[in-house]
Amino acid sequence: MPNSPTESPAMPMPATPPDGAAPGWRWAPAWILAYVALWPAPGYAEGVLVLGALLAIFRLVSSRFRGGNRLLSHQAWALTSVLFFAYWLPELVSAFDSVDPGRALREAAVDLRYLPFLWLVASAVANGRGRRTTFGGLAVIVAVWTVDALLQALIGTSPLFFGIDSIKQAISGHGMCSAEELVGLDRLSGILGPCNLKLGIVLASLSPFLLHAAGKRFSHVGWLVAAAAIGVVLVLAGSRASWVTYALVLVLSGWRVLGWKKLIGVFAFGAVMVAVLAVTSPQVRERIVRTTHVLAADEEGVDVALSGRSRIWGAAVCMATAHPFNGVGARGFREAFPACDPERGQPAQWGEGPALHAHQIVLEVLSETGLFGLLMWLAGAALAWRAWRYADPPQREHARPAMLALVVTVFPFNTHLAFYSTFWGGLTLLLAALYAGSLLARPVPAPANG
Repeated sequence: MPNSPTESPAMPMPATPPDGAAPGWRWAPAWILAYVALWPAPGYAEGVLVLGALLAIFRLVSSRFRGGNRLLSHQAWALTSVLFFAYWLPELVSAFDSVDPGRALREAAVDLRYLPFLWLVASAVANGRGRRTTFGGLAVIVAVWTVDALLQALIGTSPLFFGIDSIKQAISGHGMCSAEELVGLDRLSGILGPCNLKLGIVLASLSPFLLHAAGKRFSHVGWLVAAAAIGVVLVLAGSRASWVTYALVLVLSGWRVLGWKKLIGVFAFGAVMVAVLAVTSPQVRERIVRTTHVLAADEEGVDVALSGRSRIWGAAVCMATAHPFNGVGARGFREAFPACDPERGQPAQWGEGPALHAHQIVLEVLSETGLFGLLMWLAGAALAWRAWRYADPPQREHARPAMLALVVTVFPFNTHLAFYSTFWGGLTLLLAALYAGSLLARPVPAPANG
């Protein structure tokens, strides 16, 4: 006789739904994609982030946090939270004796919004359908932005940015950028626009999602076409940090798709393409010539090649030495820079005013949050690596695009945007949550007794 509803079932109920998000959270992937798609309008993107965080808190509180492992495994809840606190605790601790304690404490309080948002992000990719929707949607966004940038290279205007700017003009009477910000524009800006020249580094960090999707759907040919299209955009966008980031992406992604021999051929072809672009584009040629100054024997040549960053890094070391435990405070770099400027009174490579941040992740963490901050970041990295090491091969495959994107974004031997800024901090934490949620999507089964 079959079991009655009150009797023990013949088979244990699954800890998570077999596919699809738990009730009430099916909207999470669309919310994440809306947040990313709105990055060209930072205020709206931030609004989506905050609303998503509030909705996540409301749903969890209204259910009294019951059924949490239907959204995420215990391990995913833990890793997502740990990665947030590895980022946020240094910010809080650095605030107490920072150069501007009031502002630093307010920033730390406001950044608490990231924690529920990260839970939301992780839950969006914690099952097969959500992961396909989210990762596939990110691949589509990267593809659309890449095509738009290629059109800008051909016709001189980004169609997507032109549309956004026209809407802004109609609503407010002025465009996305001021006249001053349009002067001297010498690089591809794409949908983000000439007043927000982050297209290169953003596409480089998100490129693993498009390369993974193209390789999976169209095999070698799809991967090669996507890699070439993104590569052309990154060279024309002019950010040398994005070139390093993308080279890492190609190495870490390409050897699995093509093998080492074909990957070497890809890099040889890429070198030829860069040479052709250097001949046809004065802007690309200028950046390559500037980069060769690093081969100069004198300090001035290195500083020119690094666009003044050696001077900034010297100031960061000064701040870390003067405030070794908890730094000068997250986002306190610009206020502390004049006192630590090693070339005080001399014209700077970046123009007027103090440097805004350290432009390098290790020096940013050390100068703004001290040794405490560095240890917290290293602890977060170690736990993320431990989770990867002990995950099953299928779990690793689920998380591979997010893992690649996160690794290349925080790669320490490169220059970086400010990790404690709203934009880049939000992007980095988004990738961390995508990684944790997709890697630890399913609860780890308990070992059998006996």
